[in-house]
Amino acid sequence: MNKKLPRNRKDLISIFESSEIEPKGLILFHSNTIRWLASLSKGGESDPLGVVIDSLLDYMSEEGTVLFPLFNFNYCTNGFFDYKNTPSKMGALSERARQDFRFERTSHPIYSFAVSGKYKKDFLALINKGGYAKNSPFGLLNELGGQIAVLDIADQNAMTFYHFIEEINEVPYRYHKDFEGIYIEENGRRENRTYSLFVRNLEAGVETWLYPCEELLWKENIYKGDKQNVDSGLRSIKCSVMYEFVSSKINNCHKDLLYRIKS
Repeated sequence: MNKKLPRNRKDLISIFESSEIEPKGLILFHSNTIRWLASLSKGGESDPLGVVIDSLLDYMSEEGTVLFPLFNFNYCTNGFFDYKNTPSKMGALSERARQDFRFERTSHPIYSFAVSGKYKKDFLALINKGGYAKNSPFGLLNELGGQIAVLDIADQNAMTFYHFIEEINEVPYRYHKDFEGIYIEENGRRENRTYSLFVRNLEAGVETWLYPCEELLWKENIYKGDKQNVDSGLRSIKCSVMYEFVSSKINNCHKDLLYRIKS
């Protein structure tokens, strides 16, 4: 057993600190909890998912704000979203947060978030058509000086914030695409609605390719904490720093750093 994996609440708090997550701050938490849950269970925790959420909320305090991704892509394929019942496809921890009374869900049917804490009302007030738009939760996260934490997942499979940066910089290898569907509101009202995403140009063979940029973020000491599946596996990054760094790469040469063309 890796001694740097959490066995209890005290260990979790220590990991948050060593990953430089700012207490009383604003954090978006992406996660693959397989290693953590196994370690916490062996440490005697009967509800490891609950312990992770409780510990993070305690660490951030009432002055802090916690976001979990509740992304679900059925609206793109099936044209259907139920605000109260559509589950998160972003792992067990995010789905547990969706069902936690301390969290509420933002409104976008594809890129919604569970939010708790100081800025909850600000995030819930957002009405964004574009999933990565400036007026989306990604934009507010950046505007408020937030951080992103990632547990045991490569950027390639977790860091949607890249696409927010790409949209703000209007990269030429993506374009705006509308998706229509049935949206069931919290009160049960059904509506036909249209939302959009800044999608890859599939006809041109564009493929998201973030591994090189992730390595650069480590090389430049922008990521703090541990790499995927190493020690605690948790890393954090300041949104504003990531935004400036990635934007500078977009404005120079971004091919084979953020995307590649399938041969």
